[in-house]
Amino acid sequence: MIYPGQDPVGYQELAEILRARITSGQLSPGDRLPSERDLSQTYDVAPMTARAAVRQLRNEGLAEAVRGRGVVVRMPVEVEQVMVEPGASVSARNPTPGERRTYGVPDGVPLLVVDHPDGLQDLYAAHRYRLVFRAD
Repeated sequence: MIYPGQDPVGYQELAEILRARITSGQLSPGDRLPSERDLSQTYDVAPMTARAAVRQLRNEGLAEAVRGRGVVVRMPVEVEQVMVEPGASVSARNPTPGERRTYGVPDGVPLLVVDHPDGLQDLYAAHRYRLVFRAD
């Protein structure tokens, strides 16, 4: 663990520090993350490093930007399993703005794309679904 006053850290180490504070409950859902300026000063990193660490947490679905509040810890979402048939392929991509609204995908969370052998395609918000391949 890296503490203030130690050697400078990179964005991944800073993201790990914040991730640990979230998973331990020190930062609860709805709590505001420290500002980029505060992170920058506390951990002796460049503002771009602090921004990248916060962006990493948003990409992982642990935090979200809320208008008027800044970046806050996201409420945990119960993950649902979806069985994927043999022969289907799975990929991930960023959603379009319309897909973000339609599927309720928060900023920074990708869509999981299941292409079925019959040519049909299903889309799932990565923070709410876990895809499991059915063995046949």
